[in-house]
Amino acid sequence: MQAFMKTWVAACQSGGNARMVIPAGTFLTSQLTFTGPCKGRVVVEVLGTVKAHTDISGYPSPEWFNFEDIDGLEVSGSGTFDGQGPQVWALNDCKKNSDCQMLPTSLKFSHVTNGKLWGISSLNSMAFHIGINNCLNFEVSSVKITAPAESPNTDGVHISSSTNVVVTKSVIGTGDDCVSFGQGSFNVSITDIVCGPGHGISIGSLGKYEQEKDVSGITVRNCTLKDTDNGVRIKTYQGSGPSKATHMVFENIKLLNVKNPLIIDQLYCDRGCAKSPSKVAISDVHFRNIKGTSSSENAVSIICSSSVPCANVELTDIDIQMVSNKPTTSECTNAKVLFKGVQKPLTKCM
Repeated sequence: MQAFMKTWVAACQSGGNARMVIPAGTFLTSQLTFTGPCKGRVVVEVLGTVKAHTDISGYPSPEWFNFEDIDGLEVSGSGTFDGQGPQVWALNDCKKNSDCQMLPTSLKFSHVTNGKLWGISSLNSMAFHIGINNCLNFEVSSVKITAPAESPNTDGVHISSSTNVVVTKSVIGTGDDCVSFGQGSFNVSITDIVCGPGHGISIGSLGKYEQEKDVSGITVRNCTLKDTDNGVRIKTYQGSGPSKATHMVFENIKLLNVKNPLIIDQLYCDRGCAKSPSKVAISDVHFRNIKGTSSSENAVSIICSSSVPCANVELTDIDIQMVSNKPTTSECTNAKVLFKGVQKPLTKCM
């Protein structure tokens, strides 16, 4: 750990284009925080395997590798970050305990501008694999993310309070959302992702906290989802405060044995929610060319808020059938929907 930190400080303060190399081999570390500002661009090249220490007392905050306050950062290489999650997942009681201790995110980027993460593998994270928070101009490409389908809260890439983010050409199989978007996500592009197992690609859950920032400009395009518990979805908490989620596009999505392929859920609740309607206003949502097979009979579920119904929702060329070749069904309430092209299942809104 001391060697990593010493090398980081030297690279960060050197000016110009500096490079920090994690060489071939296996290294065991607990929490590491790499802070800026730096005097120039820094590349962290990962060639070896870095394993997380599984003594949770070694993580004062829920991050393992934490990069913050840096302009011009690249983390790349053929190496692997192994969170050793199987040894600590049993400690995750967040579904039962609202005061639970969050387990560490493997790679956390906070207040990073002009950042890149590419080429690396993330294995068995304790919680999220990659977290992008309060970042500007950040690209994730050609990464491989792996955890078992039953692993808890192991989101592949989670984005929040960030602008101009691209996630592309990556393979993500995990126990939670392959990619998820929290509050304050703006102008985010997700393309050419293979997702599965996992919970699909999700905007939300939104509205859990007071005074959340709006979400706008989300594009999910040319992605394949295989054997996932959900497909593409937007979810907001019932009883939430007012915010907006708008200008969202899900386009050219291939489904292979996906449960619940297309979802807007404004009645979401994981525990103890207020029974009042969600006040997250969803608008300008475009589902286009979504085709494939569903493992559930209900393939399209658009359940919007009775307080602020969904506005300007488009469904174009939706063609989903059950794996068994039986026809699928749909449900839709509190939404103004424009239908174009093929509609399988046929959806009508109340």
